[in-house]
Amino acid sequence: MPEIILVVDDEKEIADLVELYLRSEGFNVLKAHSAADAMAAIDREPVSLALLDVMLPDTDGFTLCRRIREKHMFPIIMLTAKVEDMDKITGLTLGADDYITKPFNPLEMVARVKTQLRRYTRYNSGAEKPKNEYDSGGLYINRDSHRCQLYGEELQLTPIEFNILWYLCERRGRVVPSEELFEAVWGERFFDSNNTVMAHIARLREKMHEQPRKPKFIKTVWGVGYTVE
Repeated sequence: MPEIILVVDDEKEIADLVELYLRSEGFNVLKAHSAADAMAAIDREPVSLALLDVMLPDTDGFTLCRRIREKHMFPIIMLTAKVEDMDKITGLTLGADDYITKPFNPLEMVARVKTQLRRYTRYNSGAEKPKNEYDSGGLYINRDSHRCQLYGEELQLTPIEFNILWYLCERRGRVVPSEELFEAVWGERFFDSNNTVMAHIARLREKMHEQPRKPKFIKTVWGVGYTVE
């Protein structure tokens, strides 16, 4: 069965254009022009990925992203006309997996959709099993079941957040540079101005109830990277 992509944008022309390119690649497409319509569509259909515009008539895309993440773990890509780093970081810390700045190349958009779906499928299939779990100091993470618990409490992690934490746990005791972490998890080349890793680490710490200045699990080695001890 073709995967279902939810496109949420109040500009009909953009939603129609995105739909045209996605359908040409074999995807089924649902369109919504407001946050309320989007939530109704998610409740009605098994959505595989959502493309969310930041500017919506009834609420903003960041709020919608947070509401989706309360119940669903499928990939979310933000569509934003804003280029400020803080806007990008806001989306990522609320649970988005990627962002695309308008105006965008439709072919790049399709490529990013496919990339996110591949990652989500790969890390939920349990196909790779060199070591399937890590259990230490109250933190439990299982690669096969894609479960993560902290002191017995289930953590609802996005695929990207899970992959970051797993990569760090797999290299426990070693400092992982931000460049290495980004290229391993995202599979793309790292650029110096990229704040993506920092944003996701901040969101992970928040879910793990970590104190920003004295984290117990994911520690920052300034100027180098991150480590799980």
